[in-house]
Amino acid sequence: MPGPSHPSAAADGPQIQLIPASVEGALDAAEEAVDLLLDSGRAPGDVLVITTGEQHPWAAHELSFGEASYWAQHDAGDDVFYTDAQVADRARTRPVVVVAVNGGPESVTASALKSAHARAGALLIVCGDPQRINSVLGAGV
Repeated sequence: MPGPSHPSAAADGPQIQLIPASVEGALDAAEEAVDLLLDSGRAPGDVLVITTGEQHPWAAHELSFGEASYWAQHDAGDDVFYTDAQVADRARTRPVVVVAVNGGPESVTASALKSAHARAGALLIVCGDPQRINSVLGAGV
């Protein structure tokens, strides 16, 4: 049967990386992660960034032009796309999903992590407080 040499690899989903950061520093950590991904040759359209608290400035700016324009950029898929956890379910799967746990209630964080895990094709990067993330996930990452 074709597939990965470790059958559990496919069942386990994307590789998960945790980048410890404070609530205030989570967005900066996510930005650094995106920069490293792009510097290493990852295509911008491969990356989705989800925030749990305050929106990323790019998303806030783009939404000022209206939701249709904002989601059209997502659908074009040729650049990094930033979205809020509250609407992340609308985003399509991308090879890499970065979550900035930058505030918001634990229910939003839990929903964002679940949504991000479902949308990450190869890699899920979570930036935030490891204790909070682990307690939300209910298990070590």
